[in-house]
Amino acid sequence: MEGIDTTVPHSARVWNYWLGGKDNFPVDQELGDQFREVFPGIVDLARFSRAFLARAVTYLVKEEGIRQFLDIGTGLPTHDNTHEVAQRAAPDSRIVYVDNDPLVLAHARALLTSTSEGATAYIDADLHQPEAILEQAGRTLNLREPVALIVIQTLGHISPENGDAEARGILRRLLDKLPPGSFLALNDSADTNQANVEATRKQYNESGAVPYHLRSPGQIVNLFEGLEMVPPGVLPIERWRPAAPVAGTSAAPYTEPGAEVSAEVSARAEAGIGVRAEAGNDLGGEVGVHGGVGRKR
Repeated sequence: MEGIDTTVPHSARVWNYWLGGKDNFPVDQELGDQFREVFPGIVDLARFSRAFLARAVTYLVKEEGIRQFLDIGTGLPTHDNTHEVAQRAAPDSRIVYVDNDPLVLAHARALLTSTSEGATAYIDADLHQPEAILEQAGRTLNLREPVALIVIQTLGHISPENGDAEARGILRRLLDKLPPGSFLALNDSADTNQANVEATRKQYNESGAVPYHLRSPGQIVNLFEGLEMVPPGVLPIERWRPAAPVAGTSAAPYTEPGAEVSAEVSARAEAGIGVRAEAGNDLGGEVGVHGGVGRKR
């Protein structure tokens, strides 16, 4: 396929491999295996990040009434893509995906469809071009109405140097053009697991792939600057509103402060039902990804 280099690993394809997909090449599989040897928890990290996306989108649709989503850095299609989760809860939801990888866009056009009541569109654009993204997104979304900006495992490709000025500036340029009542749902890998730090530094960043930068939990919090955080705030993603405990982690079922735990959730918790770490994989108390959802006032 034109524009696709199969001699160098690519983050979207490696991520697809970790999630059990088939849209990857031997070079991606080799890097994925090398990374996993150093940090066995990477497969769980990928799965839990995907589960966070589903929980965040479901919350935004059901609890906040959001019907418009701008998903930047969508990656290769897999199960529970943003439009599938949103339109399952509200068929009239409208979703715009943004990516600049030829393989991602080719599969997006072929695999991602919409309900008749809603809409799904795809933009070939770079995160560093927020104005161009918004201009094209406005052909599908009504930017005078609230929009949920989705940025999952994407900002690691931007260096956090100089106080994270570049990443924070990009987010600010996007959010400034969205109306009050819009949201930012974001997660990214944190430097809280030494094995992940080592695998990212050596196996991944020395592979020829576009480098990935792990942030401290505090730096990830700062990406939400100026927004009102949805409870429980920014924290390890397995603890962001889970429906049940996550084996091998410190996650417990989430309830609003003062709310009673439903019988269903209690039963699921007692049974240990929910997203589970791979058998025998001790994640050391957390997955190693921090994130949350913030509201623009």
